[in-house]
Amino acid sequence: MNLIEKVKALVPEMLRWRQDLHACPETAFQEVRTAEYAAARLTSFGLEVQSGIGRTGVVATLKKGPPGQSIGLRADIDALDVAESNDFAHRSQIPGKMHACGHDGHMAMLMGAAKYLAEAGRFNGTVYFIFQPAEENEGGADAMVHDGLFDRFPMAAIYGLHNFPHLPFGAFAIRPGPMMAGSDSFDIIVKGSGGHAAMPNLLHDPLPCAAQIVMMLQTIVSRNTDPFESAVVGVTQVHAGTTYNIIPEEVVLRGTVRYFNPAVQDMIEARIREIAAGAAAAMGLTAEVRYCRRYPPVVNSVPETALAVEAAARLVGRRNVVVDMKPSMGSEDFAFLLQKKPGAYIHLGAGAPRPNGYLHQSGYDFNDELLPIGAAYWISLVESQLSSNGV
Repeated sequence: MNLIEKVKALVPEMLRWRQDLHACPETAFQEVRTAEYAAARLTSFGLEVQSGIGRTGVVATLKKGPPGQSIGLRADIDALDVAESNDFAHRSQIPGKMHACGHDGHMAMLMGAAKYLAEAGRFNGTVYFIFQPAEENEGGADAMVHDGLFDRFPMAAIYGLHNFPHLPFGAFAIRPGPMMAGSDSFDIIVKGSGGHAAMPNLLHDPLPCAAQIVMMLQTIVSRNTDPFESAVVGVTQVHAGTTYNIIPEEVVLRGTVRYFNPAVQDMIEARIREIAAGAAAAMGLTAEVRYCRRYPPVVNSVPETALAVEAAARLVGRRNVVVDMKPSMGSEDFAFLLQKKPGAYIHLGAGAPRPNGYLHQSGYDFNDELLPIGAAYWISLVESQLSSNGV
């Protein structure tokens, strides 16, 4: 019997956990019930559990055999500010919040792996099961690092996994080196003088300036970035005005920057500041730029990527593991963990999504058929890296 078949005995429990968590989503640093739910089950498996790490994070420790190597396995636990449109029984019971990215499934798979490894795992060493808060936008991984994650739990390497709709069901995808982009955000506040829209000659209208800035920002990638580098500069919000016949005093532009190369990041920030200041000065206005460096790129270390590929191939066959997936311009705060420790982040294919059922959409629901595959991946990774005699 292969490992996936063995893990299928845990599916009823994992399914119940997953759907319980889906029904009660909690967003960044508010995951109090979620953390308690995970901690209670991990404690029942006989693991040593510590809570409140990085505010609402949980780490469970499992040791077997003589002292040896140690690794960390991470699942994200937060939900999103999305109103769920599904109507099944386990839909969100919290208005305006839902597990629209599959973190409920990630938790269930890691808890399933923890239970199996506690009961039947064949390894020597230490496994740290990390349930991390606030992956979405708020950098919970960084909060756990600053709260002493790697000092208190001295792991040699760390691994992450995320479900990925559109990738064939049950397939894995990974790459060594840069896998997901770094992510920054910016605010540009263009300030002028507002007043009656019928007398624009008496005012300093910030709207034409803001429109000019939006268009000029598009030249940063097309004209300032090396064509062999990848980057995104996108304005995603425009806030201005109150009614039809009043020119506003200011316009606020907000947006995102994605990059892989830190030199490109530096250049983009500098150009945003130059463009905003120059456009404003040309029109007799002022522009304030607030640039926030948020998530660094996810960079997989080469040896740990090879180990992740080996663990996945043991389950689904080498032909079902993509080892050179195209880097994603999406971002992930797992990057903060990889800045401190070697490791690898892998995608698990969920198959074609339902309509309105991609990541971060209101009709999304985690594909529960992935539960035994994801749990088996974690078990395979642990048993191959922390091998015991006779395995």
